[in-house]
Amino acid sequence: MLDRPLAAVYDRISADQERRWLGDARRRLLADLRGDVLEIGAGTGANFQYYPPQARVTAIEPSPNFSKRAETKLAGAQAAVELRQADAQHLPFDDNAFDAAVATLVFCTIPDPMAALAEVRRVTKPGAPLLLIEHVRAQSSVHRFLLNLWGPCHKTLFVGCRLNRDTEANVRSAGFQVEEVRQLALEMGMVPVILIRATNAGG
Repeated sequence: MLDRPLAAVYDRISADQERRWLGDARRRLLADLRGDVLEIGAGTGANFQYYPPQARVTAIEPSPNFSKRAETKLAGAQAAVELRQADAQHLPFDDNAFDAAVATLVFCTIPDPMAALAEVRRVTKPGAPLLLIEHVRAQSSVHRFLLNLWGPCHKTLFVGCRLNRDTEANVRSAGFQVEEVRQLALEMGMVPVILIRATNAGG
């Protein structure tokens, strides 16, 4: 499976991003969390070190190969973090179980993002924050065309990652109230990486 070689090199290929802006973005995004927090798609555990001590984190990751990498970062977390293998489209949790949900660079990869967002809404309490860092489709039609050409290769190399999703629109459509959208970076000069702060609108 291609996720095995990607998991082995993921931290190395993302190290420059983490140093330049992504690590600081993670820190700011997670700084005020408390209570029971669900992390969707923990990957190699890059967020673990940034959770504050008052958070109790349940982190899910569907890939055993990525989970093995994430396990090595559990000891460096200030918060209590439980790592579980699970699929975001079928969350094994009760309704209203979490005080917040987090995903960073994840909803580009989930096969059915609307199903996953519906599950996140189900398992979080009304008013619970949903905090995302995601790369989304390019704003320029020319860039979208170029990235759509490159898209099948990128999807194969990065195990399902899609460069053309409108995650902000998906979050709104799933019943979350979007409170903040901010661009953090422009990768490859074409791909916006944005921060989204939203809340579970309930109902």
